[in-house]
Amino acid sequence: MTQARLGRAILACALGALVTLASAQSVIKAEPFPLGSVKLLPGLFADANKASVDYLKTLEPDRMLSGFRVNCGLPPKATAYEGEVPVLGHYLTACSQEIAASHNSDLIAKVNYIISELLLCQKNRPDGYLSEAPNSDAAWAEIRTGAIRSGPFDLNGLRSPWAVHDKVLMGLINTYRLSGNSQALITATKFGDWMIEVTRRFTDEHWRSMLECQYGGMNEALAELYACTKKAKYLELAKKFYDARSLDPLVQGQDNLAGLHGRTQIPKVVGLARLFELTEDDRAVKATKFFWYTVIKHHTYANGGNSFDEYFGMSDQLSDRLTTNTCELCNTTNMMKLTRHMFAWNPRAEFFDYYERALLNHILTSQDQASAGISRFVPMNNGYGQEFSSSGSFDCCRGAGMENGTKFGDSIYFHQLNQRLYVNLFVPSEVSWLGQKVRQDTAMPNDGKVNLTIASGLPKTYEMAIRHPGWAKSAVQVKVNGVVVATSDKPSTYTIVKRQWKSGDKLQLTLPMSLQSVPMADNPQRMVMMFGPTVLAADLGPLSLPKPEPILFSATTLAALTKNPEGLSFSEQSTNLIFRPLYNLHGRRYAISIDPLSDSQMEAAKRAFSAESASKKEQDFRTLDYLQLGEPALEASHSLKEQNTGIKRVNERPYRTVMEDGLVEANLKSDPSLPVQLIVTYWGNERIHPDFMVLVNGQQLAIERLNAYPLNKFYEVAYKIPEETSQENTALKVQIIASPGKVGPCIAEIRLVKARG
Repeated sequence: MTQARLGRAILACALGALVTLASAQSVIKAEPFPLGSVKLLPGLFADANKASVDYLKTLEPDRMLSGFRVNCGLPPKATAYEGEVPVLGHYLTACSQEIAASHNSDLIAKVNYIISELLLCQKNRPDGYLSEAPNSDAAWAEIRTGAIRSGPFDLNGLRSPWAVHDKVLMGLINTYRLSGNSQALITATKFGDWMIEVTRRFTDEHWRSMLECQYGGMNEALAELYACTKKAKYLELAKKFYDARSLDPLVQGQDNLAGLHGRTQIPKVVGLARLFELTEDDRAVKATKFFWYTVIKHHTYANGGNSFDEYFGMSDQLSDRLTTNTCELCNTTNMMKLTRHMFAWNPRAEFFDYYERALLNHILTSQDQASAGISRFVPMNNGYGQEFSSSGSFDCCRGAGMENGTKFGDSIYFHQLNQRLYVNLFVPSEVSWLGQKVRQDTAMPNDGKVNLTIASGLPKTYEMAIRHPGWAKSAVQVKVNGVVVATSDKPSTYTIVKRQWKSGDKLQLTLPMSLQSVPMADNPQRMVMMFGPTVLAADLGPLSLPKPEPILFSATTLAALTKNPEGLSFSEQSTNLIFRPLYNLHGRRYAISIDPLSDSQMEAAKRAFSAESASKKEQDFRTLDYLQLGEPALEASHSLKEQNTGIKRVNERPYRTVMEDGLVEANLKSDPSLPVQLIVTYWGNERIHPDFMVLVNGQQLAIERLNAYPLNKFYEVAYKIPEETSQENTALKVQIIASPGKVGPCIAEIRLVKARG
């Protein structure tokens, strides 16, 4: 594709957006630079970008297209990739972003081939439908008549189909906007027309019912299609993707997030933000602003992530929601998209204080460059580490990781009406601006030195606005050509320098960086260590070794931590304790949520751990048999029977959730000559209220609701087994059955032990 053709395609879409924004010019106060205007220079993010691009090159288009061809009556050319979600839409967006930044010829060829194949699919079934979901036509035939069966992630038997379609539609639009492939827009409009047709006869009640199912950013994708085509029918459909049950409370300023699925909610609000830019809808902006501040101030961990096990909890309750399943990558990716909208409307430093924190400590952390793996979650509890997906398997966060890896340059700088250049992030890079090239050199986050040089171009007069980060608590001096021109003593603001900038001018500043302990809002005794914007964690050794116990931290030792001469790490001279950046702990166990203890508290904690260990050993000695749920070999050896259960994993341990009308049944070895006790290990799931029966050999031992037990932890409950039940039986049948119309518990382990005398 020629540079001229690429420019014309991008300009056409940009002009379309400008036309639609004609009545909303007051909305946008600052704009990002096109990806092609920003070049990453050697450093952390250039390395991450290269690893991402190398991975994108390894993926095979025909494998991603396999299901699409089958659904259009064409034979597949290759076996589809494995995974819970299609990856094609994410791939198109990721590749197109890199094409816009670097004109990568390998990716251009892959993207053009994919678009040609999708056009062929649409030619073979002219309704415009594009999907890799097998046998989905029957479901859509029901849906279009209003016979809708909808659940949180299921629509007439299809898994969150709108949330999948929005990624494909957005991928097509981004391919058109960023790579200049005009055929991609033709494909997108045909797909959009299918969406209009399938919902054409819907009543308000049909929409209400359908939107119970996750619909991703469908409102955003259709709004972007409108921006590129100027066809109002797409905007009207975008507006209909409005889930009043979850969004109306946000408009009214109510934090209703507890118990809501984060990956479902955040894209809805990103779509509202885009609709506000196109329509100035007052409801949309109210909901967007309230949501952003609520999530960032009351539901966000130190690394910029949010949610536990994909769900929001109660406001300002984070310290008891620390597991291996915290901070889902999709959520942070979308919160950063939302942050860019917020900054564009009101360029305030607080938005990039958050963006920087999330970028360094979640987005960068989520990528394992060596294996091309992506981590879905970032554990915020101690003793664990990130688990990375394999390069050939796909979930929603793999798709988000693809996109993240090719857009590191898109928010380093913003500009305002060709009058002000915002320097938002401190990343080695070069931006083309008003005919000049402005180069940023920095070793951030290792140290706070930042140099901005006018590398070339004719003299231009404008303002340069440099962020004074919220973490830089001391005053910051800004020098130009060695002379102090401004001083900022207000963290989380922009320092503005206006002058005629000419080639060779150098602006310099040093951001004061220090080791800080940042307490959790709901537990001031629990904290996270940070150096400047970087979250640090104690290195506990490789993941291949068992979790060390106990994990305790002396307040005296923490106070003595000093920065090591090389790299970004901290240690204490008399111990082996080393704190490193979270993004440098791949393949390592770490401790991130720190409870500093006095000497007396340390001794008490050690004694308590010793007592607990002794009790566990004593229980193991008394154990006759045990079953770890979710382990196939153990379940088979105990003749496990289950109905309506699901396996999940947390803190390196699997468990089964007994759902409505569900049960678990297993046979465990016993000794009829001994008094026997049943011990069940449960996971305290904060989102369910179990009601169930515990039976042994058909005799009911208890009706349980588990109201008095802790949440978000594994814990044991013991049940006495009557002697008449255990006598003369070398094996006992244990049953855990949900009460009629109720859900059951989350069960990790079932154990038979000799009862204490």
